[in-house]
Amino acid sequence: MAIDFTLTADQRELQLATRELAQKVLGPVAEQVRHLPSAEEQFAATRPAYEQLVQAGLLQQLIPAPAGGKGNGMVEMALVAEELHAVDPSVSLTTFATLLGLLPMLLGGSPEQLQAFLPPYLEPSGAPLAGFCFSEPGGSANFDAAAPAEGIRTTARLDGEEWVINGAKRWVSNGSGWDGAGADLLTVVCRTAPDPDTPPDQALSVILVPGPAAGFSYDGAIDTLGHRGHLTPAFRFDNVRVPRGNVIGQVGGGKALVEESFTGTAALVGVFGVGMMRAAFDYALRFARTEYRAGTVPVIDHQAVGYALADAKTRIEAARYLSWKACHALDAQSPHALELAVQAKIFSSETAVSVITELMKVVGIESYDRDKPMARLIQDALVLPIFDGGNLGVRRRQLHAMLRDPNYDPLAAAVSA
Repeated sequence: MAIDFTLTADQRELQLATRELAQKVLGPVAEQVRHLPSAEEQFAATRPAYEQLVQAGLLQQLIPAPAGGKGNGMVEMALVAEELHAVDPSVSLTTFATLLGLLPMLLGGSPEQLQAFLPPYLEPSGAPLAGFCFSEPGGSANFDAAAPAEGIRTTARLDGEEWVINGAKRWVSNGSGWDGAGADLLTVVCRTAPDPDTPPDQALSVILVPGPAAGFSYDGAIDTLGHRGHLTPAFRFDNVRVPRGNVIGQVGGGKALVEESFTGTAALVGVFGVGMMRAAFDYALRFARTEYRAGTVPVIDHQAVGYALADAKTRIEAARYLSWKACHALDAQSPHALELAVQAKIFSSETAVSVITELMKVVGIESYDRDKPMARLIQDALVLPIFDGGNLGVRRRQLHAMLRDPNYDPLAAAVSA
């Protein structure tokens, strides 16, 4: 048996360096953006912090080494994600959303496409953004459903040597860029088959749209409950034209690219939850050790508080190691990686909401004060079960499909890499 959760010396160095950088760069962000009046102003205020992460090489760290970055797999990505998300989920989400925007190209792009579009993201300068244009008004849980379902409604038709894209997108992190003109690069999920009866695995494509693109129209920011320093806009493509060669992979191969892109992100959302639970636990533990609440002993001396903290810490560790195992399985290209990644997403995201809520009870009424971290953490955590493929509409459905397979082995994932 070879079960080992010990980090290598390089991984530990990466973890500690990212922790120090996050505290220095991201620590002040929440307070800087909290009182700004609009979502656009709040997002713009995070740009200097994002630029500092880029300058420090964090974006390069997320891009795989074979593509020119410094990344060595999902486990190291998980270490970075936990440290960033434990300090400021908004700027962390902007950073990882840029990775998601690049992911279809990293997974299926040609050498020519990588050479043309990736260099700005490999430089330790500027504030380049990318966005994965998947979600649409009305939802996209059934994006690949066959007719008469609508599925993806954004279309791309060939006109000579150009694709002409029309449609609306929503909930696309970073999609409108810093100024509303569009991100530096958008990877757009489109319906490229003119016949509505074309099977889903032949009907969809992912097309690269460099920005700013003529025909891109910003419709405004969604006023989200949490992640106040992050922007999820609504926008439209009106006859946006890009070269025929901007299709990633094969025309009609978009379904597989979407699914592969959202496999890795499932495990990372699990890690996001771990980071946020860790931040909540650190605050609650500090509170319990130092506050008397007009009593004679610190709050932690009360058994109920001690038990609540113990339960929270146990659940945080369980979420961390499930997420790490999922990331390791992805790195090892295990046939059970998808199952583990989806389990990590469901368990860690829902555990985060539950654990932070329980820790708020330890802190008491002051946890409801938006000047304190707990209120912001619960607002940010609430999205984890419902984005990146909602746990009910998408992720549990994926697991259900696996369980229905007559060849499914319930112990296989437990003993695999």
